[in-house]
Amino acid sequence: MAQQTSVSSLLDMTSSSNVVFLGEAGSGKSELALNFAQALAELGGKPVHFFDLDMTKPLFRSRDRREALETLGVEVHYEAQFMDAPTLTGGVRQRLNDPHCCTVLDVGGDYIGARSIGGYAPLLNRDGTTVYYVINPFRPWSATLEHIDQVLGETLGVSHVELARLRLVGNPNLGPETTPADVAEGARRLWELVSPYKPVDYLCVRRELCAALPEGLPCPVLPIRLWLTYPWATGPEPDAP
Repeated sequence: MAQQTSVSSLLDMTSSSNVVFLGEAGSGKSELALNFAQALAELGGKPVHFFDLDMTKPLFRSRDRREALETLGVEVHYEAQFMDAPTLTGGVRQRLNDPHCCTVLDVGGDYIGARSIGGYAPLLNRDGTTVYYVINPFRPWSATLEHIDQVLGETLGVSHVELARLRLVGNPNLGPETTPADVAEGARRLWELVSPYKPVDYLCVRRELCAALPEGLPCPVLPIRLWLTYPWATGPEPDAP
């Protein structure tokens, strides 16, 4: 069985109360953000605030699972959109500055969405906040180092997150039909592309696949639950509360 990690151990290593997720559209950052929010709520100790900052009229939206999050005790923040009008959500600075709560930011829409957090850069580039950049090596704009560098550079340019503070996460996912072999191949591909420049902290993998993963993966695996699915998508129903 591949080496596994957990949200609690990741938070212990970074000493973080605030966690931010960036990445290419469709990278899987919303699924990961939702899993972190659930784990933080289950750990207890501090109130958890979840911000859906996707302002680009997304198809897969963490805000659509608001009721399930609130059942866990997570307070969800977002602004409703009208047509394609961008929206900004209030309260981010207050929560990032509050040592008595945990804050999860789901920042969507590549560099377009990342503009929404540019004003919070001093709060993001400090101890106590971890910024993850999620890469799915099977996505079109993450298939080559040049593409990864382009999208990452654009994202950092508008968010003003420092590259030295950014942590990489792999999401080798092909949808509901993903197999353990796909995960291993995606992990190998991603590691070869980026590890000479920056390590991948962990791979997020649907928990049902973890037992069948081969040993020798280049980094630990974080088992995650499926939160998001829609009528037009095939596969299992969400298995989170």
